[in-house]
Amino acid sequence: MSGAGLLGPTRKMPLTASAMDFFQLFVPDNVLKNMVVQTNMYAKKYQERFGSDDAWIDVTLTEMKAFLGYMISTSIHHCESVLSIWSSGFYSNKSIALIMTQSRFEKILKYFHIVAFRSSQTTHSLYKIQPFLDSLQNGFDSAFRPSQAQVLHEPLIDEDPVFIATCTERELRKRKKRKFSLWVRQCSSTGFICQVGFTSSNVFIQFQQALKYTVGPKIYVHLKEGSGADGLDALKNKPQLHSMVAKSLCQNASGKNYIIFTGPSITSLNLFEEFEKQEIYCCGLLSTRKSDCTGLPPSMLNNSVTPQSRGQYRIRMKGNMSLICWYNKGYFRFLTNAYSPVQQGVIIKRKSGEIPCPLAVEAFAAHLSYICKYDDKYSKYFISHKPNKTWQQVFWFAISIAINNAYILYKMSEAYHVTRYSRAQFGERLVKELLGLEDTSPTH
Repeated sequence: MSGAGLLGPTRKMPLTASAMDFFQLFVPDNVLKNMVVQTNMYAKKYQERFGSDDAWIDVTLTEMKAFLGYMISTSIHHCESVLSIWSSGFYSNKSIALIMTQSRFEKILKYFHIVAFRSSQTTHSLYKIQPFLDSLQNGFDSAFRPSQAQVLHEPLIDEDPVFIATCTERELRKRKKRKFSLWVRQCSSTGFICQVGFTSSNVFIQFQQALKYTVGPKIYVHLKEGSGADGLDALKNKPQLHSMVAKSLCQNASGKNYIIFTGPSITSLNLFEEFEKQEIYCCGLLSTRKSDCTGLPPSMLNNSVTPQSRGQYRIRMKGNMSLICWYNKGYFRFLTNAYSPVQQGVIIKRKSGEIPCPLAVEAFAAHLSYICKYDDKYSKYFISHKPNKTWQQVFWFAISIAINNAYILYKMSEAYHVTRYSRAQFGERLVKELLGLEDTSPTH
């Protein structure tokens, strides 16, 4: 299989490129100006309906950047509320609090919108954010060439501050819950998130409509409407939903010979065969409990009654598809059309040494291990602010992903060799540049 092209950024950034320069590869000024226009339009519409607000004046581009800066600062300092910046408590931040008053910030937060008016052609509940998500996805596509090996998964999101452990049970119940689940297609060599999807429970009809009628790259969002036991938890083990997620995340990957690694909830014979027709190849961990095992031989799904030695495995093939049952203190099953089952690999354990395995198993372990390390490092930098409205929750998650992607591009640029900012320092630098502060040196 041929590779997917050169890996890395598509644009060479100058040595003097700032954190803001990298961030604006995904969120440029024209997008921010649209936020200004739409916020002012919504404020006007709101006041026409509910009465004038004498304290409101139209927001400017400078104020909108500062507004984003305050929100992004919660991804670094992890305060429970963004309003803590103006407080006298532990999470106060006097160095940035003077740029805008708390009352002005709260006014902008009250009226903040991406799309002020609903179009007559709008059919889904996230019309308020879809133009921003489309723009963001186009930025991801144009700024970076991913490696051939990629992973579809649900990334870890460390969304709760450390002090949440001290909350009472009542306080925990009052915390705002996410109404969606986040899925990504991620470059396994760099951690760059190439495609994003959000899912929830009224999914099946909406997903099929989106796949049928949508042209071009999209960030897909499908939401839970209502509450109860049929919410997000009920979706965790639905292979049909996860298969739809996989198709949407790989819609613009056809013909590129990508190798996609998947977890048990996505892995299925039908999906892998469909992807193979699009020149997308797969390697996935299989679970008899979580995976759609339709079409797979039952004899390979049952554990052997005879004792097995570590590293032993069985293989069944159908065309280019291989089903591998490998033993290592338990049975692990893999489905793949990306690797030949006769190619040998090895898993290296600190205590056990080398354990023989098919190359597909070694590749799966290596690529997933990198993604886990990425999650451990970057998941703590998601914006802590928790709005009630779902479209705003999705927006701040998308902004967090854009900043992480911007940092990856920064680390791969020549600018990194000049300044060598850590992720926390990069975030602080971005906040100060959005706020227009002259002192942009990081404090960490």
